Amino acid sequence: MDQITTEDFRVINNCLMIRLPEEVDHYGAGFICENADRYLMDEEVKNVVFDFENTRFMDSSGIGIIMGRHRKISCFGGHVYIIHADRQIRRILKVSGLEKIVEVLES
Repeated sequence: MDQITTEDFRVINNCLMIRLPEEVDHYGAGFICENADRYLMDEEVKNVVFDFENTRFMDSSGIGIIMGRHRKISCFGGHVYIIHADRQIRRILKVSGLEKIVEVLES
């Protein structure tokens, strides 16, 4: 199982890109939130992009990560985008209602 590191966070053209690990769960949620929030406050970030290319599992902690960043970035007029979500992740996004507040981009 891969773990998320600070190298998985990049700011590209005022977008915070976050490459998520294979499993997005309670274990790594704090690290993801803390680092994402630091970038949101320290950099000129207008949007957040969550990259699910390597992700095969996400629990309610992952939903909380996305919702929390959406709340913070929308205060500044920004948006949250999701890329490379497989069928299982898309189903979680739909069931949780997240697909109504974030934009899921086709791969």
